[in-house]
Parts: sequence; structure tokens; C-alpha cells
Amino acid sequence: MLRQSIEKQLNKIESAQKFSKAVSFGHNQEFIHSEKEEQEIAESCRRLIKNAIICWNYLYLSQKLYEAENDERKTEIINAIRDGSVVTWQHVNLHGEYDFSDEKLQDSIGLDLTKIEGLRAG
Repeated sequence: MLRQSIEKQLNKIESAQKFSKAVSFGHNQEFIHSEKEEQEIAESCRRLIKNAIICWNYLYLSQKLYEAENDERKTEIINAIRDGSVVTWQHVNLHGEYDFSDEKLQDSIGLDLTKIEGLRAG
């Protein structure tokens, strides 16, 4: 049992390392900037991208939890979250161009932050 628990945690750590590599896909995951300030900016950008993806994953899963039809489905989602990891990125196009114009910044998923926030109280 202890071995399985340790293995599970090691898998999560390995996944987090793969996540960092996926976000830093250019130049063999090495800094190409020679100045410390430029390196710090690049690292901060990478951290921001990773945090944005993780935040999105939490919001999406929370929305799914809110929308669960019954307690059995909620338990399934909670178990999947507990046993899995929000550090996943396969659903994100890391190599694309992004349009942040007002017309494109529409919520196509229908996240309702007031209802998601209400999950804490409920």
C-alpha cells in the first residue's frame, strides 16, 4: 500500500516535470537569454502560462462538479480529481497563436463563477 502511494506521488511529480517541458518547448527547454533580467522574464512568463492552465483546469472541473446530476456522479468527479492531477495540458494548443480581442474573449464553456464559488459553502 505504501509503495503504491509513493508510486502515485512520483507519477504526479513526473507529470509536473513533463508539463514544464511542454510549456517550454523551444530551444531544448533552455534559456537563450544571457541577461539575468531577461531570464527572469522568460521564467515568469512560463510560470504564468502554467498557472493559467492549472487555473482553467480547476475552474472546468469545478463547473463539472457543480453540474453533476447526482451524488454518485459528484463522488466520481471528486475521486477522479483526487486520484488524478490538474497538471494536464493536452487540451491546450501550446504552439498556436492566440486572439485576445474582446470578440474572441467569450466564454464558450459557460463557467458560472458564482455557482462554482457556492460549492465551498454547499
